Amino acid sequence: MAAPKSLPILDLKRFAPDHPERNQALAELRDVSCKVGFFYLAGHGIPQEEIDELTTLARRFFSLPEKDKLEIEMRRSPHFRGYNRAGLEYTRGAQDWREQVDFGPEREKLDLTAGDAPWKRLIGPNQFPSVLPELRPAVLKWIEDVTAVGLKVLQAFSEALGEKPDVFAPIYSNGPNQLLKIVRYPGRDQTESDQGVGAHKDGGFVTILLQDVVGGLQVDDGEGGWIDAPPVRGTFVINIGELLELASNGYLKANIHRVVTPAAGGDRLSIPFFLGANLAASIPVLNLPPELASEVRGVTQDPLNPLFREVGRNVLKSRLRSHPDVAREHHSDLLEEQAQEKTPA
Repeated sequence: MAAPKSLPILDLKRFAPDHPERNQALAELRDVSCKVGFFYLAGHGIPQEEIDELTTLARRFFSLPEKDKLEIEMRRSPHFRGYNRAGLEYTRGAQDWREQVDFGPEREKLDLTAGDAPWKRLIGPNQFPSVLPELRPAVLKWIEDVTAVGLKVLQAFSEALGEKPDVFAPIYSNGPNQLLKIVRYPGRDQTESDQGVGAHKDGGFVTILLQDVVGGLQVDDGEGGWIDAPPVRGTFVINIGELLELASNGYLKANIHRVVTPAAGGDRLSIPFFLGANLAASIPVLNLPPELASEVRGVTQDPLNPLFREVGRNVLKSRLRSHPDVAREHHSDLLEEQAQEKTPA
């Protein structure tokens, strides 16, 4: 199945139970999900005013003096929340040239004992800059609103696979894993490579990406090239994560993508949101209808990035690899365990 040369635009309103084009919309979703795993989403219902407010606050945050941004440096948080300077996050061992701040669900830190699952260390509060108090309510509202959009998209995927819309509810209803990144990619004159973020797949159910006005996102076309995904005002870019690839035995495609550093003298603003299952969950394999089961490809396994059905184990693995400075600061015991696992007997 060849991938399209550009990403289609799907309208979320067409997936409503009473919409006359619903069956056609589900067929279109199945088609793009098998071939490329990415599309633009219109009709999501989040007002442009809310989008503009968040992007304005993001610009204000990145314009702060470095000392104010470092007040919430991620290295201060064992939960991997907060700000990173460009070059401190890694994809497949290579530096990503983007500065960013990470937020998740606002929860209390757990009192852990030696026997608790290591992924429970991810649960805890966010960090917010004291000099920009408006950011906190805007971020928490955005997480709530895009989570609602993401669950509607997830239900559409479920129905496109011939399942009930709430088939995944048992593994997200007790609290899905949520991660919001607010990202600024500096221009090529301020970086050491053109890797804004290296080629990778996302790990959750779905990613909901808000782009500003500068492009740079590229999606693997399956033929050795890349599909450009420039910003389209009023839409989000949606892509399938590895959890849906696991659950569908590869029928839904979690595709490789990357971001190329902007041209010298400019920058790029990007606000991706990653919706996943509850950290305590394990991902089931769906019993697809025969006409779909005949087209499954199996799950792609990367020996450099093993994929687990245990959600918390997968997420923790990803955070430890992506943020080695935080891992060394707060989770050196886990790094030692990983090293021992790799050492031959």
